[in-house]
Amino acid sequence: MTGESQRPDDDAVRAKVLETADRLYYTYGVQAVGMDTLRAESGVPLKRLYRLFPSKESIVEQVLLGRHEVWNALVESAIETGDPRQRLLAIYDMLSRWFDQDDFRGCMFINSFGELGSTAPRIAEIVRTHKEGFQVRLAEIVAEAGAPPSLAPQLAILAEGAQTTAAIAGTSEAATHARQAAETLIDAALQTGRTTTG
Repeated sequence: MTGESQRPDDDAVRAKVLETADRLYYTYGVQAVGMDTLRAESGVPLKRLYRLFPSKESIVEQVLLGRHEVWNALVESAIETGDPRQRLLAIYDMLSRWFDQDDFRGCMFINSFGELGSTAPRIAEIVRTHKEGFQVRLAEIVAEAGAPPSLAPQLAILAEGAQTTAAIAGTSEAATHARQAAETLIDAALQTGRTTTG
């Protein structure tokens, strides 16, 4: 028997709220979107919103965790074919396609950290974990390529910088510049790796 604390459609309503929150937070910023706006846009009564989510911060956390899964899927799709060098460069091609989307507003993790990182430790932790995970994935491909480990954080910084620059500039050119810089770094690192092992 289902108790009053858990309705049969709670999962569907929770998903609807998170989808709406994701769109609003990404478009306008987290702090600019209050619970009343989320209620109006989602069509979910305020009382039920607070029953499903104990706080606005908990909604932000769930939105970021959802974005984490989407980002990982995009990265894995981009790097599924080619040799390690091609796979590393494919990440910047993926960024270029993302930057060209009409609704691109930068990295939601960077945006959220800028708004809330100093006052919301759990959100800061989610952002850091997300960014570290991306760097770890890069490090795995860098190792497959036989390049020095120091290449991974360098490539990550290029990707992060491209996201911020593209959001400010409103164009995808940052992805092209980052890809060119990444190509130079990768080729130099691979040459160093061959010299070291040669």
